[in-house]
Amino acid sequence: MTADPTSQAADAPAEEMIVLVDEHDGEVGVCGKMETHRRSLRHRAFSVIVKNAAGEVLIQRRADGKYHSPGLWANACCGHPRVGEAVDLAASRRLREELGFGCELHATRSHSYCVDVGGDMIENEFVHVFFGLFDGTVLPNADEVSAYRWLAPEVLLADADNNPGRYAPWFRDYLAVFGDQIASWRPAP
Repeated sequence: MTADPTSQAADAPAEEMIVLVDEHDGEVGVCGKMETHRRSLRHRAFSVIVKNAAGEVLIQRRADGKYHSPGLWANACCGHPRVGEAVDLAASRRLREELGFGCELHATRSHSYCVDVGGDMIENEFVHVFFGLFDGTVLPNADEVSAYRWLAPEVLLADADNNPGRYAPWFRDYLAVFGDQIASWRPAP
């Protein structure tokens, strides 16, 4: 599916286009971001999980102005690659945009999920999951992130179990499906 570029007002910013995929991440088209989420269309995405040398996981609270899941805690960052953009480069770009730092990212797995994120929107994603190690200064973009913190994996898992409403639905899914990998991940020597 492609959007009709003539349907937008001349002075309106172009809507971000999302890559639609099949169950194996094969491209099947593109669609505007909002329509993709309203219609629950499967699309390509990435998620970045960052740990420090102490083994703690970096989580961020989504800014109150986010179009979905505002104020909820989530992994370091996530997003959608632009049309024609390599997923690893998109993940690195978004990490810098949201948290103000870069680090080596390791592609570790893919994961598919479909969850209601409120506001009549559904995240139906084929996600490329990256892990990174970072011990420097975090400089969050206030338009994206309202707070961040580092948590020991066992504390994170327990808090998500005891207080699921504090966490973004996709991050709860990650913790349930591959929380053990999040807890144990270390970069290869």
